[in-house]
Amino acid sequence: MATSEAASGSGTPRPHPAPLAGRRVRVAVIGTGAIARDSHLPALARLAEEGETELIAAVDIDTASVESFRAVAGVDLHGYTDLDRMLREQRPDLVVICTPPTLHRDQTVAALRAGAWVWCEKPPVPSLADFDAVEAEEGRDGGPYASIVFQHRFGSGTRHVRRLLAERAMGRPLVAHCQTTWYRDTAYYAVPWRGRWGTEGGGPAMGHGIHQMDLLLDLLGPWSEVRAMAGRLVHDVETEDVSTALVRFANGAMATVVNSVLSPDEVSRIRIDCERATVELTHLYGHRNDDWRITPARDVPAAEAATWQDFGADVPSSHLEQLRELVASMRAGQRSRSSGEDGRTSLELIAALYKSAFTDATVRAGEIGPGDPFHSAMHGGAPGWAPAQDDRPAADEEAAA
Repeated sequence: MATSEAASGSGTPRPHPAPLAGRRVRVAVIGTGAIARDSHLPALARLAEEGETELIAAVDIDTASVESFRAVAGVDLHGYTDLDRMLREQRPDLVVICTPPTLHRDQTVAALRAGAWVWCEKPPVPSLADFDAVEAEEGRDGGPYASIVFQHRFGSGTRHVRRLLAERAMGRPLVAHCQTTWYRDTAYYAVPWRGRWGTEGGGPAMGHGIHQMDLLLDLLGPWSEVRAMAGRLVHDVETEDVSTALVRFANGAMATVVNSVLSPDEVSRIRIDCERATVELTHLYGHRNDDWRITPARDVPAAEAATWQDFGADVPSSHLEQLRELVASMRAGQRSRSSGEDGRTSLELIAALYKSAFTDATVRAGEIGPGDPFHSAMHGGAPGWAPAQDDRPAADEEAAA
């Protein structure tokens, strides 16, 4: 693999991504648990059938899990318990990260420095400081870049509604509701890294509702300010188990956002009231065309409203659809959606939600930067919310990052 003259953000020369024309994208999976097996493996298998990808390696600290993953994959791939060794020996084009959040930053940086693109499960990192450190390690012209798994943005339904909103076919968006009301019991939080700032990065806003909030931002555009509340109503955790927020968007629209793991009747929902129609999406972990509903205002001509109902061929939201677009971006040498600033906006909204909830103040877009305690940790060191052992990096460490 050729070495680029360009340097990474840390000043370390990196291998330049190998040309992808005329060959399959070589993929390695890091973390061989349920999300890798149930969501990523089928997507990779489908693109392998289409001649786009080749799964070459899997990495996990648990040897038995790696071997089981290799058997399930049904292809001849290399198994490792050491990420650095895998990167040296296999030199993948794309690294898919499916490990707990606390590992994401170091694993993403290692892959980028090895010249590989990265597709990382949410949350991508536990803090904005970590996100900025990762972004500093990305390539400049043609990659490699690091993307977040935000599969709800993809599929025919989202594509259709995004176009209608962008064209203002239904008029200006005015009022929105974003709801991730799920249920998680005490057994769920018995897993040691869950419910802890240092290892999960946050509660349901960070680990569950991030998907719907990201989709809302993808549909409505930049947010401008947020006012929020958070609570621990049931679970004995460091983080919250419920939050509510009021969000104003740059286009003037106003939204309510609810993230909960206390709700037995589980649902994921987005509703956007525009001047001429209401758009609703109701689902749980993924959506199809039938999960969207558009209700026109009374004065909208029937023929025009009928065109809004034409979603085209049904392409469900999925890891497959995002991966397909990511591979196309890699081949074109272009930054993919849900990376860089486009990926950061959702993480910034969550940091602002926490800051507002924990300081009882309105937080505006762009105000959380280096030096702000909520830049280095989502809890921001707030009394009653910060863990007993403060896990935020020192100011000089953050500056060095």
